[in-house]
Amino acid sequence: MSKITATITGIGGYVPEYRLTNDELSRMVDTNDEWIMTRIGIKERRILKEKGKGSSELGAAAVNQLLEKTGTSPDEIDLLICPTVTPDMQFPATANIISDKTEIKNAFSYDLNAGCSGFLYALSTASKFIESGRYKKAIVVGAEKMSSIVDYQDRATCPIFGDGAGAVLLEPTEENYGILDEIMQVDGSGRVHLHQKAGGSLKPATHETVDSREHYIYQEGQQVFKAAVAKMADVSVEIMERNGIAPDDLNWLIPHQANMRIIEATARRMGIKKEQVMINIQRYGNTTAATLPLCLWEWEEKLNKGDNLIFATFGAGFTWGSIYVRWGYDGSSKN
Repeated sequence: MSKITATITGIGGYVPEYRLTNDELSRMVDTNDEWIMTRIGIKERRILKEKGKGSSELGAAAVNQLLEKTGTSPDEIDLLICPTVTPDMQFPATANIISDKTEIKNAFSYDLNAGCSGFLYALSTASKFIESGRYKKAIVVGAEKMSSIVDYQDRATCPIFGDGAGAVLLEPTEENYGILDEIMQVDGSGRVHLHQKAGGSLKPATHETVDSREHYIYQEGQQVFKAAVAKMADVSVEIMERNGIAPDDLNWLIPHQANMRIIEATARRMGIKKEQVMINIQRYGNTTAATLPLCLWEWEEKLNKGDNLIFATFGAGFTWGSIYVRWGYDGSSKN
């Protein structure tokens, strides 16, 4: 009997309509378009501004689009995992709320938090359920309302993040397609450089923590940048080498959209051209667990069956990883 692998069979995505431009940010904090473009590479980011709407709103929109595009009934879904660092609330899981909003009733669902690496961690996890043979259809939906934890008085972090969601459907195949290899790693000592200081069980919310602005993203930029450049590049090269993928054999690198300089450094280390790299950071910023599926969403029409794809990511934790995928369908057929 042939080995079962998990292959992506469809993609959905959603970003809010409101565009927060660099010019608008420059009226909020001491920054400007040149500074942001030179250091980060972001021109604008999408923001969910409507009151009473959280990450589940974004995730549900992406999942509904995915179900419609693939002709899949909500009743067919066995599993839904939502990687996110901005859940609607501490509990229940945002995945449960997305399931309710999309009428998915026959699946179990839960959240996964691995910072910006969340989508790859969830993709790896969901693929194991498919490979087991027990489940036939699993959804991974990265959904983030990063604007809810961004301090718009902090010029170092507020230009970086945006809101959005992307979802993929995983199904089993016995052909040589899908998720073929992965490397996932963590160094928990890196947590001191990128975290949210208050709001968890270690430091519950108080008037003091709110007044001290400790419920926003805290980042030590230089330490995070250095680690991200090294780790994303190392793991991407390693997965190429152990799968015998030469630079010319790689169709697409899908890197986490955190910083243009990190993306460019990773591509150089892999020996690939810019034309082989999916980049949309200039339009959406860093949407954390949504960056990778949003790239797939935008590039789907250009993907062909048999394409070699490498995903690479780095996030809070520190977490990082890479996944090798042989693409399983012609993207133009789904649009």
